[in-house]
Amino acid sequence: MYSNLFSEKSVQDLISILPSLPTALWETFYVTVLSTALSLVIGLPLGVLLVTGEKDGVLPLPGWLMHLLNIIINLLRSIPFLILMIMVLPLSRALIGTAVGTTATIVPLVAAAFPFVARLVESSLRELDGNIIEAAQSMGASPLQIICKVMIPESVPSLIQNVTIALTTILSYSAMSGIIGGGGLGKIAIDYGYYRYKYLIMVVAVIILILLVQFFQSLGTYLAKKSDKRLK
Repeated sequence: MYSNLFSEKSVQDLISILPSLPTALWETFYVTVLSTALSLVIGLPLGVLLVTGEKDGVLPLPGWLMHLLNIIINLLRSIPFLILMIMVLPLSRALIGTAVGTTATIVPLVAAAFPFVARLVESSLRELDGNIIEAAQSMGASPLQIICKVMIPESVPSLIQNVTIALTTILSYSAMSGIIGGGGLGKIAIDYGYYRYKYLIMVVAVIILILLVQFFQSLGTYLAKKSDKRLK
C-alpha cells in the first residue's frame, strides 16, 4: 500500500490535486464550526435540563420526562455515525434539498453530535460546587437566574474544554462524511486517495486534518485558561 508512496507518479498526482486543497480545507472548517455551533444550540439546553430537571435540581421536571430524555440521548449516542448518516439522508433531503454535498452533511453531523454535546454540558455543570447554587437560592434567585447567572458562567472553562472535545470529534465525523458524498478533506482522502489508490494524497489530507485538530485544541485550551477565574 505504501511501497510507492513517494514515487514520481504519486508526487505528480499530489501536485495535480493541490489547487483543490484550500477549498477542501475551507469546506471542512465551515462544516465543522457550523455543525458544532448548531449542536451547541440544541445540546446546551438539553445538558442544562439533565442537571436542573432532576428531583433535587433547581428546576425539577416530571420523572417520566427525565427518563424519556435520557433514553433518547443514549439511543442517539449509541448509533454508529456511518449508520446514522444513512438513516438521516431523508431528513437532509427535506431540510437542505439534497442528501449529497458539503452543506447536506451538516444535518447528520448535528444529529450525531448534539447528544454528545448534551452529555458534555451535563458533565461540566455537575462539576460545579453545590454551595454556590445554595447561596444563590438563599438570596432568592429564581431557577432561570441560577442557570443563566450562576451555573453556566461558573462552568465556562469546563464548557469550553468540552466544546473543544466536541469540535474535534465533529471534525473526525466530517472526514467520514466523504463516504456518502460529503465535501472537504474527507472527500479528497477517500475519493482521490483511497478509491483511486493515490495514497500520498490520502496521507497529506490526514496530516492536514491532524494539524486542524491541533489548532482547535490549542485554541480551546487557551480560551479555557483565559476564562478560568482561578488562574487570574
